[in-house]
Amino acid sequence: MAAAELERLRMAGAGMAIAVLTSGGDAQGMNAAVRAVTRMGIYVGAKVFLIYEVGYPPAPCHIWGTSTPPVSRYPSPPLPSSLQGYEGLVEGGDNIKQANWLSVSNIIQLGGTVIGSARCKAFTTRAGRLRAAHNLVEHGITNLCVIGGDGSLTGADIFRSEWAGLLEELVRDGG
Repeated sequence: MAAAELERLRMAGAGMAIAVLTSGGDAQGMNAAVRAVTRMGIYVGAKVFLIYEVGYPPAPCHIWGTSTPPVSRYPSPPLPSSLQGYEGLVEGGDNIKQANWLSVSNIIQLGGTVIGSARCKAFTTRAGRLRAAHNLVEHGITNLCVIGGDGSLTGADIFRSEWAGLLEELVRDGG
């Protein structure tokens, strides 16, 4: 790739903000996907936000920000994946944190997902998706990367299809 092409790629994300969330059951490669999206987003000049499960991660650690390795909090048979994930997006606040290059260092060899994945019935309702849209707008997030399976991507597709209406409702209600 020529230097000019690399520089064009490097600035392709300028002015964009990407949020990354994991949803559904933990699976191999989720941390690698989180790391890849985060680092590529930063490389192309976008702001990148990680959306954490509510109350996750616990206390800071030198490796990736928690005192103990992340393990699934839901070892019993999971709910359908359309009812999992998205909790941090709906709740907002400190669950949405801007990432930097080091935020995703030394995570690809870890199992599960370092940003967590929790059940979220609220996202199955329009009111829950309205709160999620508000939180994205509040952080200036322009793109959402959902890492998960069928149910997770179905939830993302519903959110995408309702996006314009959700924004209209936020504007109308001053939210």
